[in-house]
Amino acid sequence: MKLQGKTALITGSAKGLGKRAAAELARLGCDIVLNYRSSGAEADELARRLAQQYGVRATAVEADIADPGDTGKLAEEALKLSGSVDILVNNAGPFIRERRVFADYNDEEIISLLHGNLLGAMLLDRKLLPGMRRSGWGRIIHFGFGHAMEGRAWPHRAVYAAAKTGLVSFTKTLAVEEGEHGITVNMVCPGDIRGDFKEKSIADVDGMRDPDSPLGRPGTGEDVARVISFLCLPQSDFLTGNIIDVTGGFDPIRTSIKPVQP
Repeated sequence: MKLQGKTALITGSAKGLGKRAAAELARLGCDIVLNYRSSGAEADELARRLAQQYGVRATAVEADIADPGDTGKLAEEALKLSGSVDILVNNAGPFIRERRVFADYNDEEIISLLHGNLLGAMLLDRKLLPGMRRSGWGRIIHFGFGHAMEGRAWPHRAVYAAAKTGLVSFTKTLAVEEGEHGITVNMVCPGDIRGDFKEKSIADVDGMRDPDSPLGRPGTGEDVARVISFLCLPQSDFLTGNIIDVTGGFDPIRTSIKPVQP
């Protein structure tokens, strides 16, 4: 139980990659604060299962990371429930899968994407940094997308890409600023892991083929969760300010405009 005595808050963790990360950190002994926006039943069930399976404390808090007011509420609730938050995994972030050029977004969508993918993470970090500083130990993990560090053009994903590449710079800056306090800050950038694969293990996809993947197999939630858990270990304190692709070599960015299929 390498992280026993630590508490992790994982945003957007009722389902998908956040759920898989929560399970991996619980397996290492972390107490878990789950976060959800609308999937309350799933979050409560996951909390019950993690507590039963790993003997950790697990609770769930409702909050919308795209709402600036909710970030303060989430931080306060997490601290009230657990006493401290040692690990923060900023997984939640809205994404519009429909392909469209920037001119076709409305104001509300732009604001929601920026708040949910950049501002929400920054505000939550700021709320929880004082406690990490007091204890002299902390781990902050941001989520990006494959090749985010390169800051390339990504047609049809202008707002999402702008938010996440902004988060790249913030990750690196915060890592430098907080290193003296024993806090590491890194970004994990998943590849094109979709649907049920976000919660699958590596064993689940054994023998499966993915023609788009250079490795030949689909990516899974476990691939991402294993990187997160490694970065959170006490012995990983020399790793900070890193932007880590977990893509199997796949490049999700298409830099040229192609007709959008109706």
